Amino acid sequence: MARSINLTSLPPGGVAVVLGATGGIGRALVHAVARSGRFSEVREFGRSTSPAVDLLSEATIEETAASIANSAALPRLIVDATGLLHEGGMMPEKSIAQLDGAQLARLFAVNATGPALLMKHFLPLLPKEGKSVFATLSAKVGSIGDNQLGGWYGYRASKAALNQFVRTAAIELKRRKHSAVCVALHPGTVATDLSSPFAKSGLALQSPEEAAERLLMTIDELSADETGGFFSYEGKALPW
Repeated sequence: MARSINLTSLPPGGVAVVLGATGGIGRALVHAVARSGRFSEVREFGRSTSPAVDLLSEATIEETAASIANSAALPRLIVDATGLLHEGGMMPEKSIAQLDGAQLARLFAVNATGPALLMKHFLPLLPKEGKSVFATLSAKVGSIGDNQLGGWYGYRASKAALNQFVRTAAIELKRRKHSAVCVALHPGTVATDLSSPFAKSGLALQSPEEAAERLLMTIDELSADETGGFFSYEGKALPW
């Protein structure tokens, strides 16, 4: 049974935004955020919403951010639940011999450049006072320090690049908005289309609903001192 996460660390009455809301985790986040009752409005965006968000088009990102800027309340919570691991015939590389320039460009465009542009247009919307959060879904395999298995070159590298964008943006954000938090979160292995081809038999998978609840619990516990960090869905700091 789905639980309600109250998100009491965030001032009440603001707007919550979920980007990538048509994906498995994104949909679950929308529902979990709405159940919290903490926000005056929950806005959800994806490639099929109006306005639509396409990470390959900065114009759509700018248009979506403008629609939030025109809301009656400021955004207190923004969660980017976008990401790409595989599509069509494109699968993670098992060896360096499989590297392909077009595939690498595609992964970096969706997993790093797109979220960086989201930060460009959405971070300025966060309130100057009181806690607010921008969280983007990264991946533990993006950790350089934790990499013991190799492989998955493009996905690992694009998520590592995302982590650097988060870290750098958080430093700049803190100069203007001292209570704002900008973080990268690892959601764990979740039963979604993204991870289903790689779920090992017998591996305990989280449901999207469980993952959403744990991510929001982690967000609720984060302080401004932890901005720019990389955390698991359990709230534990991960190595870069």
